[in-house]
Amino acid sequence: MTNAVLPDAGDIAGALKLGLRRLAKAVVVVTAHRGDTRAAMTATAVSELSLDPPSLLVCANRSASMFPLLKDGADFCVNILDASHRAIADRCAGGAAGDARFAEGDWRQAANGGWVLGDAQASFACAFEQAHFYGTHGIFIGRVIDVRIAGEVGPLIYVDGAFRS
Repeated sequence: MTNAVLPDAGDIAGALKLGLRRLAKAVVVVTAHRGDTRAAMTATAVSELSLDPPSLLVCANRSASMFPLLKDGADFCVNILDASHRAIADRCAGGAAGDARFAEGDWRQAANGGWVLGDAQASFACAFEQAHFYGTHGIFIGRVIDVRIAGEVGPLIYVDGAFRS
């Protein structure tokens, strides 16, 4: 075992960030829509919540461009990316803005009117249920109304500040 790096005891946020860099997470693209407005963001702060009722939660920073849509109760979709979706992850992580985030990939209309990636490992269309706010983020709960599964399991993951497969 190697020696542990001890972060400054006064910088818990910095220590948390360093510690969380060791937590490998599946990379997803969350989409939200309201009328003709649609948005997408790359995220790892997404989780299953309950099977009864079927639900997911998405955490979004208040500074995210899609935050106002989610805050106002927009339905959303969660798309689990596979290793071949690196360019889509980069695009939706800030490499493009607004509707340009949908310029790459096989985007299709979802059961909730939103947008799912046709060849995502799995896509979940969610009806907005609740929002909670804490610190810099909002926690958005959606009731899953449709699930699509495609391809083999081979996730794009994010660990130690980088995408990996």
